[in-house]
Amino acid sequence: MDAKLLEILVCPLCKSPLIYRKAEQELICKADKLAYAIKDGIPVMLADEARKLSPEEIEKL
Repeated sequence: MDAKLLEILVCPLCKSPLIYRKAEQELICKADKLAYAIKDGIPVMLADEARKLSPEEIEKL
């Protein structure tokens, strides 16, 4: 992921900053408890396609 892109990307729902998880290729929104996938280097910033985080995953962040 491009560092400049990561600086400007925010959650499309609540506009909070995102956490980049390189190994999982995901951008995480702690506020909404969602993980947005990164496919072929492109973040998929659609709430309908985001994965809901489990309580255990949220605790580890």
